[in-house]
Amino acid sequence: MKKITLILLLFTVFANAQVNNYNVGDVVDDFTVTDTEGNEYNLYTLTAEGKYVWLDFFFVDCVPCQGSAPIFNEFFDKYGCNQGDVFAISINNGNDNDARVRGYEEEFGGPFNHAPAVSNEGGGPEVDTNFGVNAYPTFCLIGPGNVLLNKDIWPLSGIETFENTFPQGFEPPAMQCTVGIEEATAFDFSIYPTVSKGNVSISLPSSVESSVAIFNTLGQQVFQNNYSDKNINLNLQLAPGVYMVKVTSDENSITKRIIIE
Repeated sequence: MKKITLILLLFTVFANAQVNNYNVGDVVDDFTVTDTEGNEYNLYTLTAEGKYVWLDFFFVDCVPCQGSAPIFNEFFDKYGCNQGDVFAISINNGNDNDARVRGYEEEFGGPFNHAPAVSNEGGGPEVDTNFGVNAYPTFCLIGPGNVLLNKDIWPLSGIETFENTFPQGFEPPAMQCTVGIEEATAFDFSIYPTVSKGNVSISLPSSVESSVAIFNTLGQQVFQNNYSDKNINLNLQLAPGVYMVKVTSDENSITKRIIIE
């Protein structure tokens, strides 16, 4: 009887370990959450910046979650700790507060920089309910346009499982977290005007080698070029709409929004 009980318990943990309220191709609802360190994240803002968002639904006493936590964190670490186009965040099902989630990350998160985690104090249960998660861990992927691209990333054999979910043409560079926060935030640029017919000027802190890439709201790259000037003048031949301008220099990148009339 004990053996049968154990099998049922494992089935409960793993069965339907997926997003149940959305199908692949659906546009998911927006949400705003606050992690255990007080940082706020909005899904639609992240995807508008061209980021692909991986969600990890978990709870502290979930043994499979404990085993997958270091893999998720290694993935987060390898691709730049959310500084690049890969964004990873863990969402608690509502069982655990900030203190318990911090303890979970410390004990089971592995020797990597850890992805931000949201407890029941930061809005985790609302997101969990909205996505219809009823087994843990559940991993899913949301792309630009807020479209669900993968509802059941499992089983995990390593970070290559997450890498295998990269959509065709999406090839983010490995950006292990060697750049400190102060260094990362020191790089910036100004762009003017933010609303124009296509004539846009970018000003960098100094004359450095940089790459300018522009993405539409679907995450499709519509412009890219390399420069070595402090001041860059662009004459963009783009259809009217909202675009994200990403400037990268020395593995640091900043993304800002412009509107083409």
